[in-house]
Amino acid sequence: MKKPHKKNERNDRASIILNLFREMPNNVFSLKHLASASGGATKQGRRETLEILGNLFDEGIVEECAREKYRLTHNHLPHYEGIASANSTSALFIRVDGLEQDIFISPRNAANALDGDRVEAIILHRNRKNKQPEGEVIRIVERNRRPYVGIAEVGAHQIFVRPDSHKLPVDIYLSKRTYPDVKDGEKVVVRIVDWAEGSRCPEGELVDILGPVGDNDTEMHAILAEYDLPYRFEKEVEAAAEAIDGRITAKEIVARRDFRQVTTFTVDPADAKDFDDALSIRRIRDGVWEIGVHIADVTHYVRPHSTIDDEAVSRGTSVYLVDRTVPMLPERLSNELCSLRPNETSLCFSAVFTMNENLDLLDEWFGRTVIYSNRRFTYAEAQQVIETGRGDYAEEILTLNRLAQALRTQRFKNGAISFAREEMKFQLDESGKPIGVYFKEQKEANQMIEEFMLLANRRVAEFCGHRTTDKGRRTSRTMVYRVHDSPNEEKLDRFRQFILRFGRVFRASKGRAVAKEMNKLLAQVKGSTEENAVTTMAVRSMAKAYYSTDNIGHYGLAFPYYTHFTSPIRRYPDMMVHRLLARYLEGGKSADKEALEALCEHASEREVVAAEAERASIKYKMVEFMEAHIGEEFDGHISGLTDWGAYVELDETHIEGLAHMRDIEGDFYIFDETNYELVGQSTGRRFTLGDAVRIRVEQADLRKRQLDFSLIAAHNANGTGEQEAHRSKANRKESEAGPVIRRSSRRKAK
Repeated sequence: MKKPHKKNERNDRASIILNLFREMPNNVFSLKHLASASGGATKQGRRETLEILGNLFDEGIVEECAREKYRLTHNHLPHYEGIASANSTSALFIRVDGLEQDIFISPRNAANALDGDRVEAIILHRNRKNKQPEGEVIRIVERNRRPYVGIAEVGAHQIFVRPDSHKLPVDIYLSKRTYPDVKDGEKVVVRIVDWAEGSRCPEGELVDILGPVGDNDTEMHAILAEYDLPYRFEKEVEAAAEAIDGRITAKEIVARRDFRQVTTFTVDPADAKDFDDALSIRRIRDGVWEIGVHIADVTHYVRPHSTIDDEAVSRGTSVYLVDRTVPMLPERLSNELCSLRPNETSLCFSAVFTMNENLDLLDEWFGRTVIYSNRRFTYAEAQQVIETGRGDYAEEILTLNRLAQALRTQRFKNGAISFAREEMKFQLDESGKPIGVYFKEQKEANQMIEEFMLLANRRVAEFCGHRTTDKGRRTSRTMVYRVHDSPNEEKLDRFRQFILRFGRVFRASKGRAVAKEMNKLLAQVKGSTEENAVTTMAVRSMAKAYYSTDNIGHYGLAFPYYTHFTSPIRRYPDMMVHRLLARYLEGGKSADKEALEALCEHASEREVVAAEAERASIKYKMVEFMEAHIGEEFDGHISGLTDWGAYVELDETHIEGLAHMRDIEGDFYIFDETNYELVGQSTGRRFTLGDAVRIRVEQADLRKRQLDFSLIAAHNANGTGEQEAHRSKANRKESEAGPVIRRSSRRKAK
């Protein structure tokens, strides 16, 4: 039998070795492994394998990463492109479409990539425990242009900006020659323009000088800048707003339905500067009422693709910080032309309903109107009329409130979820410093306005979403919806396991039964120490609402159709809805779905950013308020647990701070994630969510917006100061997959 040619054997071995690298591109192979796998386990075989690897090395296909260990070179590994997300340890996680897990990048393999950069990365191996891919950044595809806020440290020849963000681990260099006006200790906004290879820190450009650290305007502007939110309008936008002709002509009035003779009023917070919605009411006959929901006609003044419209698209929403509103539209519109001020004629877009005491909708009408507001009520004034039955327009307010309460009862009967929580507010002095904390209570006056706004929103959504043909058939039309998906069963299961620790049982798993069970649970925990923890986790078990042209209904409100029609001054989707409503009232064709969906996605993103900025301003004011209370003791309850300590919410103010493990007196504690408890190693004492505790305020760090507490005592229900030795089985029962309110950032993959 003829022996195979030696050259063919060598080629076969080379092919086997190359295929091994290609089939397992993230693996590191030893010389011994490659020789054995290719049929050359002998000394001669290993020598030939080494020669093959030498050729592959010369061709740039493989590289030696350790003695006699080889892997594919970066150029021959699969490349993944994605967005980098940083955590507080300076590690990165690369989010790649199509990959189940993010790629973990250690700081040494980050190649100067920063949070938000679009990068190209390779996977080197997978973590043995959690199988998460770990890799290396090969190239920065696009540097994120996000601004960074920091404190300028001005030296003799250069400026270094120390960023406030924990996601940027290095200072940013500024040229002192280019920016001679920057003063030491000022808070500034910068962008990174370059980070040269081998350089210890990136080079930046100055965006703005905010002012002295600690000044209220400086710090609020810093929060806005941190989230890349504007804090002023450009001159051309202001000029475009001032150029709008605000006169209401006789021709315009004739073209609209006239409500100037119908009793109409607004109800808003006492500190409101813009009044963008009003209610009108008139009696049709006994037990039948015509109710108008009148919304400022913003789109009459703001044309599509105009300077003002483009700015509104970019902003997406107004932003509400603790001490100010950053409006979506210039004040010329939001506080003047589109504010339904009392004793003035205003242009509106209205939804008008004829209904009886049984809430039957006998008729509805949508269109442009002209109104005259007879009275501006604050919520407190309207509430006083409701409670006493006396005051201006008492009959009208009492009728509207009676119908609103019936609508509210009907809504919850149909499966709406009540996530009503107290809203914390700060009392500020003239300089913006918090001097007190109070809670905004939602009373019937608030509910009266809310229910009629909800009615208008859902009826406009259904009207625009469908049209009836001449033959009586209903066809769909493109519409902007506010949608809210049903709860994820996996999240609900984690929530179910979570509340067992409080002896609470949640039986429903899907459908409207979840809403009914949730309302029952929230009513049960109201006023208890675990109320905040349970409510927080209940909200997290729900899906997030967003804007979309694909209607899936609104689960939380129990509406099959829902949109945002009632606040075009402060939300761009409402302006989109006004234009769609006008289009369809005129018999226009269905709008471009793709273009509207892109606007919906952008508006949803801007809404999230605005909410994060609002929370940041609240955290700042919390810390600022507590600066005056360092060293003082307060009662509170545990609101969150992590492997570095316990979050405690103070009972009187709902202000939250962190008691680090080292600052929990009496023992050394570790975090038992399975049972979701902190456990003392010597005493066996345990802390879990909802436990009543006493803390001392140790530090208030305004730069980090962080409060540090020391936990000095625990109280059981009888206030004896001793932690319960045993908890009920229900309290201790927890699955391996139980939720964690705040996980360590180093574990966070997304």
